[in-house]
This record gives sequence, structure tokens and C-alpha cells, in this order.
Amino acid sequence: MPQLNGSTKVLAIIGHPVEHSRSPAMQNAALAACGLDYVYVPFGVPPERLAAAVSGLRALGVAGFNVTIPHKIAVMAHLDLLDESAEAAGAVNTVLNDAGRLIGYNTDGEGLVRSLAEDLGVLPGNGTIVIVGAGGAARGAIAALCRAGAGRIVVVNRGRERALELAQSMARRYGATEIIPTADAAELRPWLGDTALLVNTTSLGMQHEAIPFLRVEELPRTAAVYDMVYAPPVTPLLRGATACGLNCANGLGMLAAQGELAFRIWTGALPPAGVMRGVLAAVHPSSQQLDNTRKSA
Repeated sequence: MPQLNGSTKVLAIIGHPVEHSRSPAMQNAALAACGLDYVYVPFGVPPERLAAAVSGLRALGVAGFNVTIPHKIAVMAHLDLLDESAEAAGAVNTVLNDAGRLIGYNTDGEGLVRSLAEDLGVLPGNGTIVIVGAGGAARGAIAALCRAGAGRIVVVNRGRERALELAQSMARRYGATEIIPTADAAELRPWLGDTALLVNTTSLGMQHEAIPFLRVEELPRTAAVYDMVYAPPVTPLLRGATACGLNCANGLGMLAAQGELAFRIWTGALPPAGVMRGVLAAVHPSSQQLDNTRKSA
């Protein structure tokens, strides 16, 4: 923890829940590595307190903050300006306080694409991509995957209207990508045979719960599975994927990548290579736990 003083700048993360977040550990390590007089702190903010929380962060002069589940869409109404990344995604995960003007960004999508390449060796242009969920994280993921060349994306969500709205809004912006909404296992099943990548963008798995409409054994053995959940490091989805011999990863790689991008927005500098990833590996040794799961499968 840095020595705090009257000139220390404050960064934050808001969400509900937020206790699981590893962002404070990795951001504070990166700030220390760069010798910057900042501190990064978590704030639990239930939905009914979001407006008051954002107003308070602005009034206190907080330099910037991350936004996590469930506020990534709702927070947009409380900001002054949206960067192109946030407009395309329809969601915000990073906010910069520019002299009292709050500017929203989305680094989730680019962070996901970077992690897919680094952790799974997956490029978005090959085969069908299945996205589980239709919230803010899904929007950011789909926007980035479309920009990276995805040919077909199938959205599966328990609420049909939300899946349809997301598919239609993304299709209007990214006409080169076929985007298909589904609402249950029966509608999803015809697309599973050609699936190259499945990404869970929901919080399902945080409490060790399974995704009820998904059977990973129906995926091709060449498919890769990515779960944005990283606490616990091995979710039921990843346990099922490893049992089927599928290439898989949790969301720590994405967390590190999006965190580096957010860090640059706030400070104008990139942290030393590997600092955030190293802290995450030490705080949450997910790679070893995934390896152990594969060996026991």
C-alpha cells in the first residue's frame, strides 16, 4: 500500500458484488511499479445506489473508476461522454474523470480478444462463436469480436427479448457478422456442431452454479471454452469443458488485459509487461487449478 497523502489520486471499482474483484491487487501493484502516487479501492454499490455513487465519485474528484456487474449499461446514463469503444459496445467498464467531466470507455472487449489469442490461441474469424448472456459484458465482447473479424455469433440468453435486442443492435452496427439470438437449449443445439468458441459473459458460476441451458458435451472436441468468471477459478462450465478434453480458460487473462488498457486511460502510461498478470497468478493461482482439473478428468 502506498504512503497516502493529500496529493494521492484515487481510482476505484464499483459493482455488486465487488468483494471477489482482483482489480485492486493488480492495479495497485502496477501503480507501485510505475512509481505513481495513486491508490485503487473497491466500493460495493447496489443498483439503487448507482446514481448517488457516481455523483459522489465525481464530487470527490476520483481520477477514474472501473465498472463491473451489474452496472455496465446503467452507468452510461450518469456519464457526460462516451468513447467510441463504449458506444459500439453499448456498455462501459472504465470511466475517466477529466476535470469533472466523466468519460466512459469499454476495455472489456479488446481485453477478451487479447486473452483469447494469448491463453487459447483462438482467432475470432474461424467458426461459430456462442455468447452466453446478453448484458453489458456480452455487448462489449460481441462488439470486439465483430471488429476482429467474427463471421457468425450466436447469442443465448434466458430472456428472448434481451437476446433479440442485442443481436439486432449489433447487426445494425456490424453488418458483416451474422448474429443470431436464441433463448434455450433447443434453439441453441443446431448451432453447437459448428462452434469454435463458447464464451460465458454472465455471473453464472460465481456461486458454483451451472449454466442450465448448456451441455458442453455437445460441443465439438475442437471447440474452445472461455468463462469470464475467474472466482472461483474452476467453474462448473470449465470443469465440464476439461472433462470433455476441450481447450479452456477463465477470465483472469481478460482481467489483466482490460486492466492494462484502463490503466493507460487513467495515467497515460502502460504498466511494465507481466506485472498485472503476475499479481493475478499469485493472488489467484487459476492456471494450476485448471491444470489439476484436466489431470483428474
